[in-house]
Amino acid sequence: MIKFFGFAKVLCVFALLGLLMTTSTDVAFAHKVNIFAYVEGDMVYTESYFPDGKKAIGGLIEVYDSQGNKLLDGKTNKDGQFNFKPPKKDDLKIVINASMGHRNSYVLLVDELPDSTEEKVTELPETSSKFTQVGIEQIKKVVDDSINLRLRPIMKKLAKLEQGKVSFVEVIGGIGYIFGIAGVAFYFLSKKR
Repeated sequence: MIKFFGFAKVLCVFALLGLLMTTSTDVAFAHKVNIFAYVEGDMVYTESYFPDGKKAIGGLIEVYDSQGNKLLDGKTNKDGQFNFKPPKKDDLKIVINASMGHRNSYVLLVDELPDSTEEKVTELPETSSKFTQVGIEQIKKVVDDSINLRLRPIMKKLAKLEQGKVSFVEVIGGIGYIFGIAGVAFYFLSKKR
């Protein structure tokens, strides 16, 4: 009877730890907010949402350059989106501060940003008219807009995949859980002896 009671105690502790672990991961994920950004044309588009899929409405977005200087800020709209023209061509760190301590960031690399807004117009032969130059720029804009429209869903999916990576901190936390459970088990086994 004593051996069974000891085994029942260990089993109850494991059940309680399992319950705590499942509820604590929900709490940990509840404090996470996701943000991803992509470039389309000369605009940067951001989308922010919580793990349950709910949009991060009214979240403060701050944009920093590679030296940590704040370039601009704004709030997400009802769809969890915030869009802006990049103020300079540099790596941009986009930070979301949502309610109740929800915070995350996304880095948009300089090579993902469009060239400066002042497009360089290539020299046309002197015989070309101004009309031809305007026509070429209009055609280029139509082609760029069409390509951006087609690539938008792909860019969204790639950005979401980038957010789904497991971080080093999460791996260490998981290992910590395993050692914690093993420690509790060894504690009760040593008490049994």
